[in-house]
Amino acid sequence: MSSPELTNTIRTLIKQESLPDSYADTVKKTILPLAQHLYSLKQARKEPIIIGIHGAQGTGKSTLTLFLRELLTNHYRIPTASFSLDDLYLTRAEREQRASEIHPLFITRGVPGTHDLALGQNVIDQLKAAHQDTETAIPAFDKSRDDRYPKAQWPVFTGGADIILLEGWCVGAAPAGSEEELMEPVNELERSEDLEGLWRRNVNSCLKGEYGRFFSQFDSLIMLRAPSMECVLAWRTLQEQKLRDRSWVAPKEGVFYEGTENELRIMSHEEIARFIMHYERITRASLQEMPARADCVINVGEDHSFGEPLIRQRQ
Repeated sequence: MSSPELTNTIRTLIKQESLPDSYADTVKKTILPLAQHLYSLKQARKEPIIIGIHGAQGTGKSTLTLFLRELLTNHYRIPTASFSLDDLYLTRAEREQRASEIHPLFITRGVPGTHDLALGQNVIDQLKAAHQDTETAIPAFDKSRDDRYPKAQWPVFTGGADIILLEGWCVGAAPAGSEEELMEPVNELERSEDLEGLWRRNVNSCLKGEYGRFFSQFDSLIMLRAPSMECVLAWRTLQEQKLRDRSWVAPKEGVFYEGTENELRIMSHEEIARFIMHYERITRASLQEMPARADCVINVGEDHSFGEPLIRQRQ
């Protein structure tokens, strides 16, 4: 891709994502150097590489992933596939079953224990083994309706992927160090709805087990580091507003249109605050410990601006 073509691709993506023109500076300062790093990482490996992208809600990881995928595919000529851990959520019915059998809080999507990691592994394996004309269906989850899209509506990736990008809020997260650490509630949700710590112990057990094994296959872990938990709440509120604006109908706050074909689950501000409490323990822990072990850290400002990628080489 020539320089004019690269510039045109960046402008097209910025317009497509309704980003300010100034985002071109972010691409130049942060995303292009990161793409170059991933290109070099792939050149040093014979097999496809898997990149984990971690970031709390609202940090911009989906946008970063999109730009990386398009730049790696079109500028560096490396077939690159991407999907989100969010798209691996268990269906509503499956979470209802877990809520009934283990703990009521598992009805809410998000924490470890609410994803279908076997589905995610199957997608990764298919992408790595695919031939030129192989079609791999990439799972998709409809957050406005809190359920997975039918498989017929999943996007399709054609061919093999030399780089696989997997983004998500708890991607690469580590389990708590001790049972004692888990028993001290971090917010009102844990204090009032998980009094004996059953839910958070189960979540932590998932992190220790299948999630840890799933994350261990990453060839590199990128962290978008939010400035604070307070920013995460504000950003997540903004995300929900955008989701409401995109929906074909905007329900009144706190009203769910259930039992219809076009069921919507747009949350009010109070519901968002409670929703974030499900994520708070792991988010706070990751903000503290992950920067010391991530392969790349990108500091995110309160205004969503990205710093330069801080890259360390694995030994």
